[in-house]
Amino acid sequence: MVTATFRFYEELNDFLPPERRKQDITVPCARAATTKHMIEALGVPHTEVELVLVNGESVGFERVLAEGDRVAVYPKFEAFDITPLLRVRDHPLRSLRFVADAHLGGLAHLLRMAGFDTLYDNFYADPEIERLAAAESRIVLTRDRELLKRRTITHGCYVRAIKSAAQFREIFHRLDLARSARPFTLCLHCNAPLAAIDKALVAGRLPERVFEHYAQFSTCEQCRRVFWEGTHWRRMRALLGEVMINAN
Repeated sequence: MVTATFRFYEELNDFLPPERRKQDITVPCARAATTKHMIEALGVPHTEVELVLVNGESVGFERVLAEGDRVAVYPKFEAFDITPLLRVRDHPLRSLRFVADAHLGGLAHLLRMAGFDTLYDNFYADPEIERLAAAESRIVLTRDRELLKRRTITHGCYVRAIKSAAQFREIFHRLDLARSARPFTLCLHCNAPLAAIDKALVAGRLPERVFEHYAQFSTCEQCRRVFWEGTHWRRMRALLGEVMINAN
């Protein structure tokens, strides 16, 4: 058994008990314990970690700890590019696609509203979320810390906010989504692309008042729902405008 000292930075401290936050933590480690094993044993999901320094050197999660090692663990950096230092993952994701757990249906709908491919089903079990994340290179969104500790999940975000609008603001800011947003291009219900449809083709499919007062419509290529710029659309547009302004 060896002893190593850990220090967690910024929001990673949220995962620690109060008495261990923002200070050195010296703990015994099992023989051949890796940085990933010990970081998660201390309560921090590996998906929340962007950079690990052992004795000042950037290392991967597979680094075996030795007696007296000093381990600094950092979350995602937003102020500057640390790409040359990264060792914890083989490669970044080239596209931003998500899978949300069963408790984040509202967030999933808002991400779809912003144009982000987001899988969600109220009946997804953890193994299915893990499978989808690995098979389709998706970022896992969850409020379940243990889900993010699953071995094959490489990219994920622990969502801190409770209400869906606040969750949307949080994820939009943390992952810098402003430049990738494509608002109102995906169906809020089934995640499929939307396409413009001529008004004449939706006659009889909508309440009479809606058909009379609106001129532009879109439809989902999968579920065939019809969308228009009503009150719900305006509320979502206002939320998206708010987060886009704050991102600039």
